[in-house]
Amino acid sequence: MAEDPARAADNAAAAVVHALADRGATLAVVESLTGGLLSATIVDIAGVSSVFRGGLVAYATELKSSLVGVPAELLDQRGAVDPDVAVALAEGGRQRCAADWCLATTGVAGPEPQDGKPVGLVFVAAAGPTGTEVRRLDISGNRLRIRIEAVSGALHLLSERLHAGVDGSPVGGAR
Repeated sequence: MAEDPARAADNAAAAVVHALADRGATLAVVESLTGGLLSATIVDIAGVSSVFRGGLVAYATELKSSLVGVPAELLDQRGAVDPDVAVALAEGGRQRCAADWCLATTGVAGPEPQDGKPVGLVFVAAAGPTGTEVRRLDISGNRLRIRIEAVSGALHLLSERLHAGVDGSPVGGAR
């Protein structure tokens, strides 16, 4: 039987928080379609205060520019649901929150398509010391399931980067 999406997100959050704590690294988030769910999932983990700097919920397109620093031209040309927008959200949040890492989410939770983008199209990005990676997710289901799986997808992206040692620190903490 497949793992419950909410439990998968909780497990991924715990893995990320513990890996960041082991490295003495910090995390911030910028959320659009997840509307605070990513932050809430992260702060449910005991010991998170040593890791989590905070987050921004930039649901309205203009806030992605004015609050987070996404270039207005990029938003005008491509809309809010775009891989380069996800990258700009993560990098802007990392800078504005003075964090080692930042996760960003943008996408369409539905029930209707947005700017020609289909329901369930999500981009998550992880910005860190060695650059930014973005991942496209195509998620089916209702609004809640799409939001939960976006949270899980963002956390898994960061977990993979941390466990691969791409941040320049030793894999698994100090050697």
